[in-house]
Amino acid sequence: MSTTDSTEPTSRRRGRRPAGQDTRTALVEAARAVFAENGYDGATVRAIATRAGVDAAMVNHWFGGKEGLFAKAVLQLPFDPMELQAVLRDGPDADLGERIVRTFLTRWDGAGGDVFQALVRSITGHEQAGQVLRDFFQKFFTALLTSVGSDRVPLRMTLCASQLVGMGMIRYVAKFEPMAAAEVETLVAAVAPTVQRYITGEIS
Repeated sequence: MSTTDSTEPTSRRRGRRPAGQDTRTALVEAARAVFAENGYDGATVRAIATRAGVDAAMVNHWFGGKEGLFAKAVLQLPFDPMELQAVLRDGPDADLGERIVRTFLTRWDGAGGDVFQALVRSITGHEQAGQVLRDFFQKFFTALLTSVGSDRVPLRMTLCASQLVGMGMIRYVAKFEPMAAAEVETLVAAVAPTVQRYITGEIS
């Protein structure tokens, strides 16, 4: 994707941020947005700094460059996997698919979908982006499926991942309607039965 100035605001702000504003936080938030729009390869330090309203030198000062900023803004998931385990295990196993889909959507919706977009758009140009998604699903779903006594755990884990990542791609990256704007409970009702079958149902 092009790295032209089209990703930057027309009116640029240079120099230091006004007193009292957190430069690091501003850079992280701006980086998530730019990485979500352009992926790792397409994002530039200049575009991120302009979006944050700071001098580009601040990226090196605070994060050591684009790689360090990507690690802080994107490679750290916006939720605690251990806390999610407790949330998802709180209820009947027969409703686990509903809780998974509902939690996936509400957590990513709450984060604005930017981190998910940035991870997906950056997979081809940044190996760690794909590794973050793989590690999350492998560790998180392996423990969850094992806790409910599922067989063929690796296969079931990848089937669950295919459903959730695909749903995330359509909702947050490609933004196909009506899924992109659909109510969470509408998607829960439609998708949860498939996820539930992947967890506890028969897989031929």
